Amino acid sequence: MGASGVIDETETGGADRAEPSVPAPDRIEGGVSGERLVLFTDAVTAISITLLILPLVDLVPEAASAHEHASEVITGHLDQIWSFLLSFAVIANIWREHHRTFSSVTKLTRSLMVWNMGWLLSVVVLPLPTEMLGTFGRDRFVGAFYYSTLLAGMVCRFAMLRILKTTPALLEEDGQADHRRTEDLYTESYLNVLALVIAFAIALAVPVLQYYSLLLLAVLPRLARLRRRRTAR
Repeated sequence: MGASGVIDETETGGADRAEPSVPAPDRIEGGVSGERLVLFTDAVTAISITLLILPLVDLVPEAASAHEHASEVITGHLDQIWSFLLSFAVIANIWREHHRTFSSVTKLTRSLMVWNMGWLLSVVVLPLPTEMLGTFGRDRFVGAFYYSTLLAGMVCRFAMLRILKTTPALLEEDGQADHRRTEDLYTESYLNVLALVIAFAIALAVPVLQYYSLLLLAVLPRLARLRRRRTAR
């Protein structure tokens, strides 16, 4: 009995002293896989990118009721079409980056899911500044709203990559290469945030370049990739 009591106390004490490998508020969530979160994210993103076209669809009955020529649906609303194409390309790109982020994620933490919801919120909101862009043109407030929405999403992705970078247990088990790739994506994400902040500043300072400055998003990360390839050689 005495021996049994010692064993029980030892086991209990050991269990009390054991610390989880992930901090308590951010333990790995059971029952929710990375694949399931990606499927949910894909569905929400698909809905958001589809919503972009709805204001253009509404132009058809408006033109018909005003007895306008069919071609005026296009020629008379070039700003709306431009804003649609811009946001379609933006959402397609950030969805692709999100896919790269989660391609090797098998487990989730609470904070990772929260940041992912923040990323989704930015995607869901984006059709609103898109419609405002098509209606109000190069208005400074609209530009700030548009860029702020994009920046919020990029900060959320950066936070998710930081979690993945510092918590390798969330990645596939044979993931030394995946861990290195996550570190590369983390660097690219940082450069994306930096590029967007610079583009935002340019857009506010030079309204005529308001949305062309988004091209910076294709420059800094690409330079980082070229540098990695040269280093690998």
